[in-house]
Amino acid sequence: MIRLSEHLPIIQVLVPLFGAILTAFARRGTTAWAIAATASVLAPFVSAAMLWTVFETGRPISYVMGSWAAPWGIEYRVDLLNGFVLLLVSVIGVATISYARKSVAAEIDAHKQAWFYTMYLLCLTGLLGIAVTGDAFNAFVFLEVSSLATYVLIGLGRHRRALLAAYQYLIMGTIGATFYIIGVGLLYVVTGTLNFADLADRLGPAMDTQARPILAALAFMTVGICLKLALFPLHAWLPNAYAYAPSFATAFLAGTATKVAVYLLMRIFFSVFAIAIPASALPVTEVIVILSVAAMFIASFSAIFEENAKRMLAYSSVAQIGYITLGIGLANQLGLSASLIHVFNHALMKTALFFALGAIVYRTGLVNISQLSGIGRRMPLTIAAFVVAGLGIIGVPGTAGFISKWYLAMAAIDKGWWWMVFLIVASSLLAVVYVGKFIEVAYFREPGPDVAEAHEPPISMLLPLLALAFATVYFGIDTRLTTSVAEAAASALLGGAR
Repeated sequence: MIRLSEHLPIIQVLVPLFGAILTAFARRGTTAWAIAATASVLAPFVSAAMLWTVFETGRPISYVMGSWAAPWGIEYRVDLLNGFVLLLVSVIGVATISYARKSVAAEIDAHKQAWFYTMYLLCLTGLLGIAVTGDAFNAFVFLEVSSLATYVLIGLGRHRRALLAAYQYLIMGTIGATFYIIGVGLLYVVTGTLNFADLADRLGPAMDTQARPILAALAFMTVGICLKLALFPLHAWLPNAYAYAPSFATAFLAGTATKVAVYLLMRIFFSVFAIAIPASALPVTEVIVILSVAAMFIASFSAIFEENAKRMLAYSSVAQIGYITLGIGLANQLGLSASLIHVFNHALMKTALFFALGAIVYRTGLVNISQLSGIGRRMPLTIAAFVVAGLGIIGVPGTAGFISKWYLAMAAIDKGWWWMVFLIVASSLLAVVYVGKFIEVAYFREPGPDVAEAHEPPISMLLPLLALAFATVYFGIDTRLTTSVAEAAASALLGGAR
C-alpha cells in the first residue's frame, strides 16, 4: 500500500497547481478565493511535515519522478535549507490568502478576480517548486512559472502605471532568466548533468581542465538570480512593481518571491560551486559584500525621501535584501545563519507592513504619506501593528529584526571585520528616519480631511496583520525555531563545501 507521506514533495507542488486549474474555471471571485484558500491552508502542513522529518532523521528526503533515479530523472530533494524556505512560503501564503478576500474584492474588478487567484496559485506553485526541486533546469522552469504569474498579478492593479511596472519587471525578469539558463547550459556542457547533487560531485574534477566555463557559469547564474532577488543595482524593477501592484500581491511577493531567489542563490553557491571552489574563495563573494553594503545605505536613503508609502517600503526591501546577501558574502556559518534568520524575519515584518498599508488603502484609497495625517488615531490597531513591524525593520531589541542583525554583526566579528559592525548599525539607523517619518505623520499630526472617515479594516484583514505583528515580537524573544533550523542548515551547507 502506498503511503501518502512518501509523496509529500510532489504533493507540495500539485496542491496549488490543481487549485490554479480549478480557479481558472471559477466564475465568481468568492468561489475562486475559497479554492485558493483551501490549497494555501494545506501547503504548510505538507512543508511542516517534511521539515520535521528532515530535522528528526538528519537525512534529506529524496523523491524521483517516474522511477527514474537521479541524476537521469528529475529529483525533488528536501533538506533543512529548502524545508525551512518551503515552510516560510507556505505560512506567508496562508496569511496573505486570509487577508485577500476583502482586499482583492476592493481593488480587482469582479470579472478578473478568479483569474487573479489563478495567477496567485500559479505563483505559489512556482515558488514552492523552485524550493523543492533538486534539478537546475527544473528550477528554471518553476522560476518562469512564478515570474509569468507575477507579471499578471502586478499588471492587474487598477493604477495605469501597473501595466508599465509589469512590463519593466517582464523585461528585467526575462534578462535574469536568460542569464541563469546560460549558466545552466554551460554547466551541462561541462558535466553532462543537471542534478544539483550530481553537479557538485562532477565540478571538482572538471575544475582542473575546464575552470573557465565553470567560472563563467557561476557569473551568469549569479547575475541572473541577483536580478530576481533585486540586489542593488539590479533592483530597478522592484519599487514600481511593489508600488502599483494590488495590495495583496505586493504583500505576498514581498514576503516570498525575493526570499526564494535568495534560497536559490545559496543553493547554487554552497551546494554546487563551493564543492569545487572553497566557499571563502568564491570569486563573487567580494562583489556580493560590496553591493550588499551599497544596498543597505543607498536604498535606505532612497526610502527616506519617498513620499509614496509603498515605494518607501519597496526601497526598504532592497536595503533589507542587502543585509541578507551580506551574510552570504561573508561565507561563514554565522553569516549564513544570519541570512536565513533574516529571510524568515524580514518576510514576517515586511508582509505585516504591506498588510497595514493595504488596510489603509482599503479604507482611504491613499498611499502618499503627507495625506495620512493623524491616521493613527483613526486606525489605532493597524498603525500600532505597522509600528511594531517597523521597529523590527530597524532592529530594535525585542523584535525579530534585532536577532537577524545581531547574528550578522557576530558573523562580521568572526571574520575579523569590526568595521562592518559599524556599517550595519549605521545603516539600521537610517531605517529610524523613514519609519519615524511615517510614525510622525500618523500620530503627531491632527487628522486631516482625507482620513476623517477612516476606521479599522474588516476582521479578515486585521487578524493576519496583528498575527504577523505578534510574530515579529515573539520571534524576537523566543528564537529557538529560527536559530536552530538556520544554524543547522548553514552548518550543512558549509559542511558539504570544501
